[in-house]
Amino acid sequence: MSKAVLLVNLGSPDSPAVPDVRRYLNEFLMDGRVIDVAWPLRRLIVGMILINRPKESAHAYRSVWTEEGSPLIVTSRHVQGLLQQRVRLPVKLAMRYQNPSVPGAVRQLAGEGVSELLLIPLFPHYAMSSYETAVVWVQDCLKKYAPRIRLTVQPPYFDREDYIAALAASAEEALKMGFDHLLFSFHGVPERQIRKSDPTRRHCLTQPHCCEVKSEAHRFCYRHQCFETARLLAARLSLPAGRWSVSFQSRLGRDPWLRPYTDFELERLPQAGVKKLLIICPAFVSDCLETIEEIGMRGRDTFLEAGGERYTMIPCLNEHPAWIDVLERMVHAFDGETA
Repeated sequence: MSKAVLLVNLGSPDSPAVPDVRRYLNEFLMDGRVIDVAWPLRRLIVGMILINRPKESAHAYRSVWTEEGSPLIVTSRHVQGLLQQRVRLPVKLAMRYQNPSVPGAVRQLAGEGVSELLLIPLFPHYAMSSYETAVVWVQDCLKKYAPRIRLTVQPPYFDREDYIAALAASAEEALKMGFDHLLFSFHGVPERQIRKSDPTRRHCLTQPHCCEVKSEAHRFCYRHQCFETARLLAARLSLPAGRWSVSFQSRLGRDPWLRPYTDFELERLPQAGVKKLLIICPAFVSDCLETIEEIGMRGRDTFLEAGGERYTMIPCLNEHPAWIDVLERMVHAFDGETA
């Protein structure tokens, strides 16, 4: 019986050239779990977005592109290599969108005689537009190309003690600098997706403090899981209530998304007396366009122009040894070994 591991992250254009960016955005935005409306309306919306957005996004991608390529892809490959050094099972890498592709990885695994596969979505929190779509896409590709491979999916790990410890370790150097406030900026999602993911259909966003009221909905509630990650990390760092807060970034369109919005908070915090800000993005395990450019560049400008004095973005987990430790434990649990 042959086992293997598949790491899946979101993806990136093959290059920062406009045609490659357009191809990536089209695949990403046409996913019914990203823009979750009927196909004809989704096609219309995406068609409108693709008129100007690829050129704007290509400019942003060029600002973060490295000699090796996309930061997200490069870091993910490094993580794959570091994990492979620690475990005996083959470790493959794929992206939900573009390359390296999930179909390509699945066909390769099938050709190597793999019969059991551990999927580790590189998304700590459950959201239909990240974790769920990655899992479903892998399931669909297995049915099509390798139906005999048995799949095990790593559950969301937003509250795992070792994941929280890894976040704390990644923030250690920045915390030593001294700061007024730590802002947890999570990727946003539309409020309607939170409601759609609620299996009870009566809990999420039905009351002001729904995330604090125990419910089976929390297994699939991105908002609750983000708040829980922030709460656990703040507790581990011994931060009092007034020195940290949560916000949501990267909204698209006019529908209401999870609040408060990060860009609004970056304007507000200096007026509230926050002059030295730390910001961390725990929804991302690898730095990418949304962390490097949106938060690290534009976010910095917003905060400083609003009267802030020092702005420090804590890097994502990236290749931090404590993060590789977490992944290693997941693999060993699947393989029946002790890490």
